[in-house]
Amino acid sequence: MNKAIVYLFLSLGFVFSCTTKKTPTKRIFFGGQIINPSSRTVTLYQGNNQVEMFQLDEQLRFQKRYDSLANGIFKLEHLPEYQTLLLEEGDSLWVRINAAAFDESIVYSGSGASKNNFLMELFLRQAAENQYLSSKYSSDKEVFSQLLDSMLLEKKNLWIGMDSLNTLSPIAQKVTQAAYIYPYATIRERYALLRGSKWTNAEDSLYFGFRKYLNYADNDLAFFDPYINYILNFINKTSLKQGESFFKIKKTTDFNIRRLEVLDQYINGKMLRNNLARAIAFEEILTFENHTQHERFLQFYATVNTSQLYLAEVLNLHNDISSMEPKKPLPEILLQNAERETITSTSLANEKTTVIYFWSQTQMNHYKNTLKRVKTFKKKYPNIRFVGICIQPFNTMVDEVQKIMEVAKEDQFALTSFENASKAWVLTLLNKAIIIDPKGRLIEGFGNFSDADFESLLIDLK
Repeated sequence: MNKAIVYLFLSLGFVFSCTTKKTPTKRIFFGGQIINPSSRTVTLYQGNNQVEMFQLDEQLRFQKRYDSLANGIFKLEHLPEYQTLLLEEGDSLWVRINAAAFDESIVYSGSGASKNNFLMELFLRQAAENQYLSSKYSSDKEVFSQLLDSMLLEKKNLWIGMDSLNTLSPIAQKVTQAAYIYPYATIRERYALLRGSKWTNAEDSLYFGFRKYLNYADNDLAFFDPYINYILNFINKTSLKQGESFFKIKKTTDFNIRRLEVLDQYINGKMLRNNLARAIAFEEILTFENHTQHERFLQFYATVNTSQLYLAEVLNLHNDISSMEPKKPLPEILLQNAERETITSTSLANEKTTVIYFWSQTQMNHYKNTLKRVKTFKKKYPNIRFVGICIQPFNTMVDEVQKIMEVAKEDQFALTSFENASKAWVLTLLNKAIIIDPKGRLIEGFGNFSDADFESLLIDLK
């Protein structure tokens, strides 16, 4: 996702200073407000476990006080977006978010705000830097390394300034430092994936000297995105053989099995290992063209993973994908039509070959571009029906937008439950497209509506 840096400042009457004397407490207060919400729920996770699903009240707010919540990294989800935060004993944290510009609008206030605002500042700065760095991968490795070193030093100085103004716990120090160290380590690994396939052993040793300062067994960071992204990229580079092209081999089952072998050899920490193995398994299972090879992969995955819960998740995903194979009926889910009536997806076929595409209220540019493509296809393939499905329930804003854009409401629907629908239809990308025949049987369960080759599927349906 491309993110612009926007700061919103507000005062909500909380005490900001982390150095103010107060009575120690094990309680944690967490609450917030979602402006322009895309749904009526907000979910808090720790690791992969759901802590709370909040219902927004009439003021679009949520809040709760916890007496026994473990310190650590959490994820706040407001579908289809999420963001990481750090909660510890004694925190009294309030967050304000505008869902129309999710990451760019997040501002924390209260006790515990400084460390979380620092995490957001880093996230947005690094997102902006990534656009700049994408043009620098053609540089030689010495120049590229010096550029990263200067960026890393800048973030280190920011951290020193923040740390000097706040009394951070050991876990807060670890997480906030990891937030600026591991993204640049990740970029180094990605550069090597692009440019390092023919490096000598001496060049490898010199370039990868930074690795000796990193931790490959930190369970405290097992669910922290910057850390997980780095370890996965380290595994990718270590799994490559001399002279191999990462982009040619990265989606093959053999390479994903090799990644599990590297994980098994180099990564320690039970929680971390299981989470990484799960991530690799999801990548393999979601590579639909490998479906005939998945049984072989799963047999090896079962020898590395020790979590029965994760194994069940991966097997269930494999089974869900099997249910989306051609000639099978489209799995039934509940939808909302433009009149806010609840219907079943079985009515979508309508005795016509139908293409189903998806869109989100938080990504309206994507929706506009998709509608342009739909308009072109409708002219060329008048015998095919094109149905749009919003991943969030409809609201008055959608009504106004569709009226302005002159969208045919009879061909527009919304998911009533993203969680249920995403599982049943294996909805992992907004660009996904599903094609069903006039009887509601699947022709293509995993199309990419934005792909240049998608039209070839339509030509075959003539």
